[in-house]
Amino acid sequence: MEKLFAVVVTYNRADLLQNLLESFSRLGTRPDRIVVVDNASSDHTPDVIARATASGAVPIQYERLSANAGGSGGFSRGVELALAAGAEWLWLMDDDVEVLPGAVEALDKFTPDYLCMIGRRYDAAGKPFFWQHHFVESLGVFLPVSGDVFGTSEVFRTNVGNFEGMLIKASLARTIGLPDPRFFITWDDLIYGWLAAQQTPVVYVNAFVIKKVRAQRQVDLGVRHLNDSSDLSRRYVMRNRGHVAQYLRAYGKFNRLGFGAGTALTYLKEVARLVLVERSIRGAGALWNGWRESRAILADRNWQPMPPVPGPAPHKEG
Repeated sequence: MEKLFAVVVTYNRADLLQNLLESFSRLGTRPDRIVVVDNASSDHTPDVIARATASGAVPIQYERLSANAGGSGGFSRGVELALAAGAEWLWLMDDDVEVLPGAVEALDKFTPDYLCMIGRRYDAAGKPFFWQHHFVESLGVFLPVSGDVFGTSEVFRTNVGNFEGMLIKASLARTIGLPDPRFFITWDDLIYGWLAAQQTPVVYVNAFVIKKVRAQRQVDLGVRHLNDSSDLSRRYVMRNRGHVAQYLRAYGKFNRLGFGAGTALTYLKEVARLVLVERSIRGAGALWNGWRESRAILADRNWQPMPPVPGPAPHKEG
């Protein structure tokens, strides 16, 4: 891969960021640059960046935002910076993961055929993390796909993204636009992958390239994992249903009745998360507040999707 830029968003997790940057330095084939967007952290993140920059292992471009723009705002700015700097491939990831040896080579073998892909990852315990989903447009929800999706092929075609290692060609990113900062957190990466899938095949590839470092409480339901959450996340899971609906509407794929059913399913999933993982129903109020906010977003007749970024368009795959 030529001009591979990693785009990392961080917020008050300096030690995790340091671990991620050190994992980049251990790679045999490294990104040409790491773009780090700092969501106005109040910890020692600048010191971590200074030490990593001084080491010279990988060139680092660092920007500290004046206010916390959330994960989606951070990735929006990071992709913008990477494209402006001449990136040809963008590798998007949160700060609480580390990259595994051979990751770049493992992904590179798929780049002749695909413009957007997500590699496999381990959880903090070193076990394979279940991540194989399909976005059901009629419901506006992503559902798990059961079974061994790599039983007959090294690629599984999906239509969602994940900012824990999503690799995307710069020309494709220009076509679909920057990650939408209006999401703040949650749904942003899923919809970014869905937008990519409207242009070209998006694939989940049979290569372990990422390990999650931050341990999370979770329940393994077999067909999916339920992780712990927060009231802020619960609010935005429901709030951002409004933006999801608007994207579906913009592409002529919004089904009001189906989407309403999908919203009910989303609410029930979050209640199940509260009961099974958090062992509490505290937080249900955040779901209700988020749903009320989603109604206002859905009613906004001036809403527009993110515009394309000027530049060359990708060759459209079949």
